[in-house]
Amino acid sequence: MDIKNKPKQQVQTNKQRQDDPEGEPKWYVAHTYSGYENKVKAGIEATVKNRGMEDTIIQVQVPTQEVVETKNGKKVIKEKKLFPGYVMIEMYMTDDSWYVVRNTRGVTGFVGPESKPVPLTPAELKSMGIKQQTVKINFNVGDSVKIVDGPFENYVASIESINAEKSQLKVMVSAFGRETPLELSFEQIEIIKNT
Repeated sequence: MDIKNKPKQQVQTNKQRQDDPEGEPKWYVAHTYSGYENKVKAGIEATVKNRGMEDTIIQVQVPTQEVVETKNGKKVIKEKKLFPGYVMIEMYMTDDSWYVVRNTRGVTGFVGPESKPVPLTPAELKSMGIKQQTVKINFNVGDSVKIVDGPFENYVASIESINAEKSQLKVMVSAFGRETPLELSFEQIEIIKNT
């Protein structure tokens, strides 16, 4: 076999997402030492912040429920973990995100065959009480909007970019005789309807 003519293998970079070509984050389950769930959550969140990976690892949850217990004749409300020893993570599966979660102190691995992460199905998410939020966007880049909350309330702005994952958008506002960029949430704007 001629080595020079051998096709090059395509190596996936850390920025490429392995789990969903459409770009939607998935929920994964990481197994932890019992009693370490909150420490693992805090550890992952700190690493995500330090590495600037907020766009890759979206959120970390330790599902709990309130339980009423009676102690010494008094009712006490306590938080009880629904799945002791497990942490739920909404993220894009990349080499970096896998590494961050897998190497967090207290994590023993991902749930899946041979510790290969398998995303939760919509049915599993529903049974766990995790709601997948779908945001319907009825505006586009270039549309004019009215700001309804914040220091620039009642100003008219033009949409520059939309981030559906974070429910935020960047707009340009004409203030003080110049264009000023702002980052707003979807709730802070109102569409100006053309009549």
